Amino acid sequence: MSPTQQSDALDQSSLPLAEQVVRLQALLEASRSVHSTIELTDVLQQSARIAVRELELDGALFTLQNVVYGNVPTEAVAEPSDGCPRFELLSRDGKVLSELVVATPGGRQLSLYERDFLEGLVLQTAVAVENAINHERHLNYARLAQDLDAARAIQQSLLPQTMPSIPGYSVAARSRACYSVGGDYLDVVTEPDGSHLMVVADVAGKGLASALVCTAFRSAFRALAHQSLTLRELAGRLSQQHWEEGAEARRRYVTAIFLRLDSASSEMELVNAGHNPAFLVSSGENPVRLIEASGTPLGMLPGSRYAIERVPIEPGARILLYTDGLTEVFQGEEEFGQERLMEAFRAIDAFKVSQTANHAEDTLTSLWTTLDTFTGGAPQQDDMSAIALCRLTSKSKEKASL
Repeated sequence: MSPTQQSDALDQSSLPLAEQVVRLQALLEASRSVHSTIELTDVLQQSARIAVRELELDGALFTLQNVVYGNVPTEAVAEPSDGCPRFELLSRDGKVLSELVVATPGGRQLSLYERDFLEGLVLQTAVAVENAINHERHLNYARLAQDLDAARAIQQSLLPQTMPSIPGYSVAARSRACYSVGGDYLDVVTEPDGSHLMVVADVAGKGLASALVCTAFRSAFRALAHQSLTLRELAGRLSQQHWEEGAEARRRYVTAIFLRLDSASSEMELVNAGHNPAFLVSSGENPVRLIEASGTPLGMLPGSRYAIERVPIEPGARILLYTDGLTEVFQGEEEFGQERLMEAFRAIDAFKVSQTANHAEDTLTSLWTTLDTFTGGAPQQDDMSAIALCRLTSKSKEKASL
């Protein structure tokens, strides 16, 4: 111990009890003042003012992420070698949160009491700084959660709220995002000629970025849906437009399957742009048929072209358009997969389903129940969306009209 420190220790130990009590009260009051606010700037400025006032210093400041809080000119403490005493504020896990720099009158050394006071002040300030940082983090999280809630409500409002009434058919749609918002999109649009255009699409990725691309895709699809384009032209234009939106959009390419139903002729046209195969279940020679991809995902390559597949729809036939969230659900490490989904769709009791007014809705309910049972209630791994289309038989038409 140096002679100066020995003198400080003797001075400290020889202080009258009343003066020691006053100094302890000063530190306690300083602690209360520092903890009286949860704003980071206020915490640091308040602590710097206390140091100056209680010890009659020339000034004091805190540095935090290259920002200075206090009332000492920055040039006075700009260099570590300037001789100004410095005290680190450490977090609970030992990380440096900030640094208190003080300027003493005439550059004198701090007394032992002054160091004790500043070290105690720094400890209390470090706790208050962590509390302020956590408070700000919680506020930001609350704002983000509020924004995501609003985004979820908006995205849900952009999905079809009601299904069109199509004589001789039942149609239903369902979508459940993995997070607050998602990159799945589905729609059913009645066209000027009376046909019905359906789409199920999946933007690459998940979360907010994919949701933004999904909203842009919806706008483009809706703008083209009433222009009497063939499905080949519709898919081609959507793909080229997405490609021209730039590199970031190309990374968020869109797989999609389009279906145009002509209920009068009982025929449908489909274009599959890099999407999961649609399922067609009927009572014919081929009870299950897959409509595979006929081109690349939308926006992946410039000038993409697509082929149309025309398929008759027999009475009692059922069609499922879906995103890969229905196949990529897990029971531990085991994936549900396309084969299980196709079998679950095929195995739905068509007669039982036809006893209710909304056959397609009951079909989706059955599928969702199967998937939830398989996962045992585990969290979703991806967005889940599907459209079910059923052609009614004469008996089911009678029941639906009751």
